Amino acid sequence: EVELVESGGGLVQPGGSLRLSCAASGFTFAAHSMSWVRQTPGSEMECITSINAGGVPSYYHATVKGRFTISRDNAKNTLYLQMNSLKTEDTATYYCSKGFCGSPNPGSRGTQVTVSS
Repeated sequence: EVELVESGGGLVQPGGSLRLSCAASGFTFAAHSMSWVRQTPGSEMECITSINAGGVPSYYHATVKGRFTISRDNAKNTLYLQMNSLKTEDTATYYCSKGFCGSPNPGSRGTQVTVSS
């Protein structure tokens, strides 16, 4: 059973940084692209970045390019998202997903990021 557990969210001031983590299990992590997606209430899920199985980022949404960095540690089955220069509009629930801009696991709680002064 695929399990993806996100962590690292929190409350941060504009301009601040956070590092999100996603612990993966139940599949061969190193064989799959992975992504981070986010959602705010009333909005559609937005894919913000993706990374290939080998660790090369393959996509950044224009709104996060230059501020966010996706990475992975295949030995630890863990996906990361380093978020710098955070803006209020980055406030959302963040999920990791399997595949290129895949959907989050049903029932995944994600991790809440709130950017506010």
